[in-house]
Amino acid sequence: MTEDTHVLDALPEGAASDWTIPQDWAHYSAEEHATWDTLFERQATLLPGRASNAYLRGLDVLKLSKPGIPDFEELSERLMRLTGWQVVAVPGLVPDDVFFDHMANRRFVAGNFIRRPDQLDYLQEPDVFHDVFGHVPMLADPVFADYLAAYGRGGQRALGLDALKYLGRLYWYTVEFGLIAEPEGLRIYGSGIVSSFAESRFALDDPSPNRIAFDLARVMRTDYRIDDFQQNYFVIPGFDELLRLTVETDFAPLYESLKALPDIPVAALDPADVVITHGTQAYAKGKAAA
Repeated sequence: MTEDTHVLDALPEGAASDWTIPQDWAHYSAEEHATWDTLFERQATLLPGRASNAYLRGLDVLKLSKPGIPDFEELSERLMRLTGWQVVAVPGLVPDDVFFDHMANRRFVAGNFIRRPDQLDYLQEPDVFHDVFGHVPMLADPVFADYLAAYGRGGQRALGLDALKYLGRLYWYTVEFGLIAEPEGLRIYGSGIVSSFAESRFALDDPSPNRIAFDLARVMRTDYRIDDFQQNYFVIPGFDELLRLTVETDFAPLYESLKALPDIPVAALDPADVVITHGTQAYAKGKAAA
């Protein structure tokens, strides 16, 4: 969920009132299953030593290494036993109120289509690989699962407070592009990184981006791009702290205070930042010069 992506204009034909549709697993072609397997193999090979311990445990316990696109019913059975979540298919991006209602009730919405073989490295609209490989392993972690449910409840409140922009940034810089400090070093947990072959390396290895200690208000002031590598990554100390901040913060006055402050541009540093890695910005400068 982002502040500047589109959603379908009307309930699609065949969708239930909550925008869910059958996954229709039996109708995936051999080529589509092979595309999943290709994407899975290269990410599963790359991520040990890069992805968070929680993500790697989820990948294992949910048996996502089984060949072919996962069957949502089987996946949901395993997930329900662990954290009470389930995966439901939707035809694409859904309205904000629908998205938050599903999340608040521990239903993770996932596209039921997969990218073409010529789109392995980038697809603007999330597909089943991004949604399931990227997001679902983290839902097997009880603390992160609670965080996402709390986020969904917060989203329902934000809709009435004209604050979706700020809450969308929190999702972007945690659920999609978050880093965590583990004893072995910085690790990835954001789905937009773990599902991307290129950004899985860029986020940890490249000297260009800033890596900044997580601060809730700072994150919610920060712009982002949806069509390129991030130039600021925010590092949480642990999932317990992320959940605590989400549950204990009174967001209504925070939103009001943020509305009086300027947004922080992509790649910019703030004087109050605790900078873990001061980026060279070479990547962004190179793109600008091209």
